[in-house]
Amino acid sequence: MDPTYLPAVKLADMARRREIGCLELLDHYIARISRLDGPINAVVVRDFDRARDRARALDSATDRSAPLFGVPMTVKESFDVAGLPTTRGHPEARDHRAKSSSIAVRRLEAAGVVIFGKTNVPVDLADWQSYNPVYGTTCNPWNRDHTPGGSSGGSAAALAAGLTGLEIGSDIGGSIRVPAHYCGVFGHKPTWTLCSNYTDYETSLAAPVDIAVIGPMARSADDLAVALHLLAGPDPDETGLTYNLPRPRVTSLKALRVAVWSHEPGQETDAETVAAIDAMAERLEREGCTVSRTARPAFDAVEAFHLYLRALDSAWSARATEAILESKRKYLETHDPNDMSADAVMARTTDILHRDWLALNERRMKLRRIWSAFFRDWDVLLSPVISSAALPHMQEGASIMRPADAPPPLGGAPRHIQTGPVWERRVTVNGRIIAYNDMLFWPGLTAGFHLPATVVPIGFTKAGLPLGVQITGPIYGDRMTLMAASLFEQAGYTFRPPTLG
Repeated sequence: MDPTYLPAVKLADMARRREIGCLELLDHYIARISRLDGPINAVVVRDFDRARDRARALDSATDRSAPLFGVPMTVKESFDVAGLPTTRGHPEARDHRAKSSSIAVRRLEAAGVVIFGKTNVPVDLADWQSYNPVYGTTCNPWNRDHTPGGSSGGSAAALAAGLTGLEIGSDIGGSIRVPAHYCGVFGHKPTWTLCSNYTDYETSLAAPVDIAVIGPMARSADDLAVALHLLAGPDPDETGLTYNLPRPRVTSLKALRVAVWSHEPGQETDAETVAAIDAMAERLEREGCTVSRTARPAFDAVEAFHLYLRALDSAWSARATEAILESKRKYLETHDPNDMSADAVMARTTDILHRDWLALNERRMKLRRIWSAFFRDWDVLLSPVISSAALPHMQEGASIMRPADAPPPLGGAPRHIQTGPVWERRVTVNGRIIAYNDMLFWPGLTAGFHLPATVVPIGFTKAGLPLGVQITGPIYGDRMTLMAASLFEQAGYTFRPPTLG
């Protein structure tokens, strides 16, 4: 049996039963990376020798009960793995070596995984394009002229291309959900603070960053559920605290109460994305689900979006340099005060007073309670992940960095695409030109209020690019969104591998 695209839980079961050796399984994925990853450029840090030592040790182990026993796994470059670089795309950090591994990595290794590399990211994890001056550009396995998304773009590309058995990413503006959608894989953005990513006193922030989470990415819903169970848990210093997530309210498709929000006036969403979600709603109705296309939380969507943008900008500000802050101030000097684009709304938050932030947060928490009231009537909400399928490569002030042996772009597209920073970029959706960061609407509408969301692949565009749906649930309702993802997968909404050279 070819193990390439099997779920991680199946791989662990095979290794546990000695149907395949841990080293044999690891070498299978290493061989695929050597053969296929050149033009994709997903696995940018490779730790094959240490991984082989660990796989050999697992092959000799008598206790084989670990839930992910022997599963070869890569992790997003921003996670610390002892002895490996963590650069977040910054050349000056190229020689950095982590002294210890993130708690997420340690929890997964305790569950039996074999970590053998790290996957690519954008600089500072702040883009839906995964390129940086350290590792270059990662391409979407479905079409190498397109981005795999970001910031967990390398993670999603590696999963889709069958280069790894499991992945973990992080998300503050769609960084798990958008790559999962762009590459046709599964991803879960947990409830805020459910999963700790603490490393150690010297290298980790002691306080959680608002909105930011870590979570699993995989090729099946069951893998997400198993990985989340392993990752969930408080910061190691909070030893008196345990988490007990509520069980899913329903466990059958027919019992599911589904609200569908496939489009929103004023927030441009590609017609193929809307049609795919509407078609899914029709199918769920035929399957016996209770479906509403009009149910909405009782607040103004634009207000909710702008609250998210302001909270997002505040969360990012802690790592912003003075040069970045000054550039945002200059940006405001030339813009109409009535400009309500995402970039303008965020820029106006640059020098927010703490008192004003408290008022913003109070209003946000009121809307979070409205979300909770909404989910008393509905088990999950289905919505787009982002405005469209995978975008073409768009990079700041430089041509796309491709490996020297990469084939020419597909479809006769130009080899070089010159664009500016994210606030200068524009994309075309339904024939309308919109600002790049205006696409934050669908990722932010739920993330800004700390809600869990799971992405499931639901089809393809006419051009053959994957489409996913965002399944959102109540705060701490992670097991409900994961159950819905599993039910949808059983109904045929599954991962399908791309054709690779």
